[in-house]
Amino acid sequence: MWLLNWKVMENFPLLMYILAAKTLILCLAFAGAKIYQRKRLEAKMKKEQEEKQKGEAEKKQN
Repeated sequence: MWLLNWKVMENFPLLMYILAAKTLILCLAFAGAKIYQRKRLEAKMKKEQEEKQKGEAEKKQN
């Protein structure tokens, strides 16, 4: 039984590197998704603002 636990401990550093890499990849993926959502929202708000200004300009001309 002790031999089995020792073999598991031999792979412990590798397992920790894999866990760290997985965590880093997940963090980068979530950060990328948030950046994508923010840019999409900013583009939508900018488009709505331009349409609003265009509508106000048309009202002033009439």
